[in-house]
Amino acid sequence: TPTILFIYFFFKQLDRIIIHQQVELLEAILGTETSSKYEIKNHLGQRVYFAVEENDCFDRNLCSPLRSFTIRITDTTGREVITVNRPLRCNSCWFPCFLQELEVQSPPGTIAGYVVQNWDPFLPKFTIQNESKEDVLKIIGPYATCGCFEDVDFEVKALNEMSTIGKISKYWSGFVNNVFTNTANFGIQVPVDLDVRIKAVMIGACFLIDLMFFENTLDGL
Repeated sequence: TPTILFIYFFFKQLDRIIIHQQVELLEAILGTETSSKYEIKNHLGQRVYFAVEENDCFDRNLCSPLRSFTIRITDTTGREVITVNRPLRCNSCWFPCFLQELEVQSPPGTIAGYVVQNWDPFLPKFTIQNESKEDVLKIIGPYATCGCFEDVDFEVKALNEMSTIGKISKYWSGFVNNVFTNTANFGIQVPVDLDVRIKAVMIGACFLIDLMFFENTLDGL
């Protein structure tokens, strides 16, 4: 189908994806939690996709970083190409039986893979799984995600956790920008020959990391 071909050719040539959060004026001024919106760009900074979070006001303001959501990613024509679903789950290392799990569909209705949080008392850890829930990659974050005046890197690793093949980075974009807009800018770097479906799952992982570690924070402080 045209949707599948568009996704394939877009991701096939990419080893770097830029995600920029758009900030609502009401949220910036009043601190009211609104639905997240993101621009997804290629390595040249050209917008290719637009992402919008769907949930209700109760979830956003009461559950905030733990909230359930559906993020719909559309191309420049408004056609939905990726769907990211996150149920309401726990975010504490003291409750390892109910940790985060996120599903990515690409195209919508077809499972591309999953992002599963792994229990660890010190480090943020996740497993990237394919559509059959077979482990493909690991993501390991730093001990501290405060990101004071520097980028915060979550390393993408092979399953043995020995070799690093990429990273998801939260870019520090300046004190004034972060304090007054709470904006988020991320970069995803992966091998160019990585399965295109797993590249789509990495976008879902980036959204999950943003909400778990940087939501309602000043650059992670």
